[in-house]
Amino acid sequence: MIKPLPKIVDLSEIEPNTRRGGDLRAMLTPATVGSTSGFMGVAIVQPGDRIGEHYHPYSEEFVYVLCGQLEVDLDGEPHPLRPEQGLMIPMNMRHRFRNVGNVEARIVFHLGPLAPRPALGHVDTEETEAVAVAADPADRARVGS
Repeated sequence: MIKPLPKIVDLSEIEPNTRRGGDLRAMLTPATVGSTSGFMGVAIVQPGDRIGEHYHPYSEEFVYVLCGQLEVDLDGEPHPLRPEQGLMIPMNMRHRFRNVGNVEARIVFHLGPLAPRPALGHVDTEETEAVAVAADPADRARVGS
């Protein structure tokens, strides 16, 4: 058996994913570090921005707020989420994060276990502005899809 080696990944090494709102960076993943049980990342959400509603059919999501003032909608019910608070989101629970403060918010997230295929791990339940723009072929290059 090959023993996996630890690997350090810097936030600056990961391309931002803004398709669902916010700036999502999946840092420690099967592709970046060879993880087998889940993946970890950081979400950066600017004031007034949001991460669109979605759910995970195969994974629980664990969230820790580093900074900022967020509201998280869990199956449509809003809850405040503040720095130094953690949240566990069960499988199949719809959730959306909104920055309701006036400073950047940052959260660390971990999902596990992994879905059988990455495409099955995340189900969008609403369209964000970035997704709507990406659907227009004239704007696709601008969004970076």
